[in-house]
Amino acid sequence: MCQIVILFLLQSLKGSKPRDAIYFNNMEMRVVIIYFFIQSKAPKKIHAILTETLEEYVPSHATVKNWVVQFKRGDISTCVAPRPGEPK
Repeated sequence: MCQIVILFLLQSLKGSKPRDAIYFNNMEMRVVIIYFFIQSKAPKKIHAILTETLEEYVPSHATVKNWVVQFKRGDISTCVAPRPGEPK
């Protein structure tokens, strides 16, 4: 199931106009980054792929790098933890 979702997201990215990327939320972007992480791509390469596809709507290199660091620690959750004070 997860592989189907990743393939769908990648196809959506590949065939989309950069403006369509605005509608990708953090969870969806993390799934795409996990996909490339599992393929052993470095954060710099992942960011380059995303930049080529999404142009100005790409997450920053620092964001991609931070997510990869989390994945290396074993935190491969695609959910974003609530911030302190936010309702759950």
